[in-house]
Amino acid sequence: MTARPTPVNREVTWDKTKTIISETDSFGTITNVNDVFSEVSGYTPAELIGQPHNIIRHPDMPKVVFKMLWDNLKKGNNFVGIIKNMTKFGEYYWVVTDFEIRRDIMGNITHYIGRRKAVPQSAIDNHIAPFYETLLRLEKIGGIELSSRFFKNYLAKQGKDYMDFVISIMSETQEESSFAEASSSMSMTSNNATIISDDIYHVNDQMNLKRKSFFEKLFS
Repeated sequence: MTARPTPVNREVTWDKTKTIISETDSFGTITNVNDVFSEVSGYTPAELIGQPHNIIRHPDMPKVVFKMLWDNLKKGNNFVGIIKNMTKFGEYYWVVTDFEIRRDIMGNITHYIGRRKAVPQSAIDNHIAPFYETLLRLEKIGGIELSSRFFKNYLAKQGKDYMDFVISIMSETQEESSFAEASSSMSMTSNNATIISDDIYHVNDQMNLKRKSFFEKLFS
């Protein structure tokens, strides 16, 4: 495993119109990356392939977010999340990540393809960074169990699940009105939101299609 860099409180400069793509096996080991991934992270493809994907994990990220990610992917559910990553040189970059799950002919999950786009700065400053800081403080006090409980209650009060939480943040700060309109059509009320105690969120087929449409626009 490559030695972990010391975090630097500086954002890496990168072309935020581009999409960062990586592929991992079912255990999270990197099997392929695109040129953008290498350029932004500072690692060469040779340094990345064969490494666990947490090689770019930033210590500012709450553990509960990654628990949600893997709990859902292992069950075959897509996951869209806002993540703070760390480069080879300790700089950071924020991305919204979507996953495509690949299976073999028997239906077993073989690998995951992750696509990442930049997150608007206002979304980070006004929403996600302060919220993640709260989750981190709770994890230091009571571990992932406490942050998970707080996260579930927070979403339940808003009548949202995590994917709607991400969509609302992205929509609020997107320059294109079509994203906000898409989010409006997908908004959930407290009556139809379903919060699963262990998994944080659950999506039904109809809502999943609408969300898929939203993120297809984002990653197009």
